[in-house]
Amino acid sequence: MKVVIINYGMGNLNSVRRAFEDTGANTVIAKHPDILYEATHIVLPGVGSFADGMTYLRKEGWASVLQELVIKQQRPLLGICLGMQMLATSGFEGGESAGLGFISGQVKKLDSLGCKLCIPHIGWNEVVYQRPEPIFEKIPNASDFYFVHSYAFVPEKAEHVIATVPYGLDVVAVVRKEHIFGCQFHPEKSSKAGRQLLKNFMSYSTC
Repeated sequence: MKVVIINYGMGNLNSVRRAFEDTGANTVIAKHPDILYEATHIVLPGVGSFADGMTYLRKEGWASVLQELVIKQQRPLLGICLGMQMLATSGFEGGESAGLGFISGQVKKLDSLGCKLCIPHIGWNEVVYQRPEPIFEKIPNASDFYFVHSYAFVPEKAEHVIATVPYGLDVVAVVRKEHIFGCQFHPEKSSKAGRQLLKNFMSYSTC
């Protein structure tokens, strides 16, 4: 197995790489879309605005290769923070723009959803499972993970929400559509629980 982490200029790549390496994974940071063809598992990290992230993904050719490998060939994908948000149909950070469209839904600012707490949401919060999932194996329900975000993914279908975090309202924390996963928190900064989630993602196979 080989984990390939996408380097499109908007992610804390070294900490993500180290976290996967801590699980024993063979990990590569890809600076060109062609390297994705070597992957058994693809990771899309990210920090920054939705609009900027999608601009870079399209401009450098990542979006089209992801469409081929993830949608057509069904290689497992994990989106982290902004990477999760860009799985959506559209987002409003930095102006309305189209996302990858892998999981139908929109990305909206927390206060527009009714959140009255401090924005951005920064810190450790418990993640509550909506149902048992392989990616949560060996991680107790309501475990704490580390969040940094001002926007939240609102999937079109409730079935794609597999965990939430209470932050003034139930904010989507983890999404899944078949072999496509996304987490709003940073597993690479989330200690033992985060490492276990990455290990669980590595164990997932579409074969």
